[in-house]
Amino acid sequence: MHAEAEEAADAVARFLDVNKAALDRIVARLEANPPSTVITCARGSSDHAATYGKYLIETMVGIPTASAALSVSSLFSAPVIAPGALCIAISQSGRSPDLLKTVQAYQAAGAFVVALVNDASSPLAEHADDVLPLEAGPELSVAATKSYIVSLAGLAALVARWSGNMALEADLLRLPDALRQAFALDWNAAIAPLEQATNLFVIGRGYSFAVAQEAALKLKETCGLHAEAFSSAEVRHGPMAIVRDGFPILGFATSDAAGDDVRAVGKEFLDRGAQVRLADAGGAIPGLPALRGHPVLEPILMIQSFYRFVNTLALRRGLDPDMPPHLKKVTQTL
Repeated sequence: MHAEAEEAADAVARFLDVNKAALDRIVARLEANPPSTVITCARGSSDHAATYGKYLIETMVGIPTASAALSVSSLFSAPVIAPGALCIAISQSGRSPDLLKTVQAYQAAGAFVVALVNDASSPLAEHADDVLPLEAGPELSVAATKSYIVSLAGLAALVARWSGNMALEADLLRLPDALRQAFALDWNAAIAPLEQATNLFVIGRGYSFAVAQEAALKLKETCGLHAEAFSSAEVRHGPMAIVRDGFPILGFATSDAAGDDVRAVGKEFLDRGAQVRLADAGGAIPGLPALRGHPVLEPILMIQSFYRFVNTLALRRGLDPDMPPHLKKVTQTL
């Protein structure tokens, strides 16, 4: 896991180099035939990447974006009505049966299917109308790392080109170097509150909510920790009631207005006596080091720092982060 996460910078660089023509082709089609809606198809870490894509598309392009419930097609065989929709399918393996059945249903209903997939020879790549190969290379650890990071970068590249955001496109070219810096950051300040923990909240908002979801999953997978991800807005409702003295909180705060809200709720939890560790690109709350950059890309850098940390935490808890119990690399969900 450690070695594969460290490869993410090179993988992102390969993705951006290999997919120049594909991004131009896909965006040309989207501009000629603007979709009324965007549907994402994914599970697990890939679905967390889809959450990131939702925020990108809705804030930068303005098109409503929703995650497909794959069981609608795979279990219920319900009809899909999606003429003119864009369907974005995201997968490391491209082989899960429910994902494939859902993609086929949307394609048959008139959607334009774009696949971000690591295995370019997979059934998903074969069925899609266009493909953005992730170029992450073999990923042997059960816990996905570099393929998730490239999925985020790929979505950012697609939306930057689609929205005409030249500043974001320029920042994406610098992302590989920034990822190398992010992987070197020391997050050991979060070891103490989590080494013996059993539960925690992981908080984000906006672009960082997707990496909060991903971090919570990785804490469960590799560390046997019951971690729940919340938006800093949502956590103020019912979940806040269980935050008391000593309760661990991990947060991801970007340098924009969404990050301001994560910082605000982090301060509130600190005042309650919670053990708050915040990766704060805004620099307002001392905690875990985070690189500042374009707010869209800051969460990608934070999750890269987190991956190195969670590998260390798993080992400190006496677990093998590469082989979580009861899990395997490709989940054949029906």
